[in-house]
Amino acid sequence: MAGVYIHIPFCKKFCSYCDFYHIEAPVDFSDFISALFCEAEKRSDYLGNEKVSTIYIGGGTPSVMPVNLINRMLEKLGTIFSVEEGCEITVELNPDDIDNDFIRELKATPVNRVSLGIQSWNDRDLKLLGRRHNAAQAEAALEQILSAGYSNLTIDLIYGIPGTTSHDWASNLEKSFTFDIKHLSAYHLSFEPGTLLWKMKEKGQITEIDEEESSSQFNLLIEMTAAAGFTHYEISNFCKPGYLSLHNSNYWKQVNYLGLGPSAHSFNGFSRQWNVRDVKKYMKAVISGSDFHEGEELDRKTRFNEYIMTSLRTMWGIDLDLIESRFEKEGYDYIVNLSAKFINYGLMNQVKNTLVLTNQGKMISDNIISELMLP
Repeated sequence: MAGVYIHIPFCKKFCSYCDFYHIEAPVDFSDFISALFCEAEKRSDYLGNEKVSTIYIGGGTPSVMPVNLINRMLEKLGTIFSVEEGCEITVELNPDDIDNDFIRELKATPVNRVSLGIQSWNDRDLKLLGRRHNAAQAEAALEQILSAGYSNLTIDLIYGIPGTTSHDWASNLEKSFTFDIKHLSAYHLSFEPGTLLWKMKEKGQITEIDEEESSSQFNLLIEMTAAAGFTHYEISNFCKPGYLSLHNSNYWKQVNYLGLGPSAHSFNGFSRQWNVRDVKKYMKAVISGSDFHEGEELDRKTRFNEYIMTSLRTMWGIDLDLIESRFEKEGYDYIVNLSAKFINYGLMNQVKNTLVLTNQGKMISDNIISELMLP
């Protein structure tokens, strides 16, 4: 099975924390759609004969586009790739783009999973993050999506926001659990270079929350999601039984995927490609037939490190049998020897022939992963 990701780089307003490639949404999307279809046709053989089991339309803000264009994209992919029956098809939505007409039209398309970017139920947080919706709009959008019959629904939240306390974060989670959501993605706010938040921090206008408060909010996240019946299957992702994100799980399990659109990445197990990070250059290059992406072959060390980086973030962990089969005894011994100290410290458990992080280990997962990677 394989996945297809479509990057829609358009936004009506730029969030203060986002460093994904995005530009202001145009009035007319037709040139972009033409280039996207052209790229899909040019790369029709990238996934070989593998069936497409997941399609994810992200951004940017896909919901700035009319629903009929989202449907056209899905129809086009169906003519180019072998799309599995029951394919998980996700689209990201912004709360203030949603009304009953939009959701009714979307429900008539093959989209069977929606991701709603709420980020916070606190209007003060939303203003700092540069979001263009408020808490009331988020609640109305969520109710409309649920009323339309979308059971496979995920929301995004952000914690670690300057000025927020553990009590504020607990209130955010409690509010979320009053709705029948099946999946939650919760990310710690990061200050990415070049973003507005980064510049505000550099000028001393805001400060990051301290480590103790950060740890407290992460612990609350783990405790409250578990109490609400969610499985913590990846550092930032939680789901009710049967509702994990198949598309994102494929990334973590290193399943092949094709990325379409400017700045989109693709992976086939042994190489990685990334499209030019500029809409105009992307469209011109795709239509003219010139190069619109770069790439690299993944050597043995890089493939080893990528497996460690993706697998240890999940509940499935590092499969030592897989390590030995892919990277021979040298790779197996390397991981077994290095992981011993983390097991002793209570940061990692070995369950049969699998290494998984404990809750304490998840709090410093980046440090542990970097120590386990080959230098």
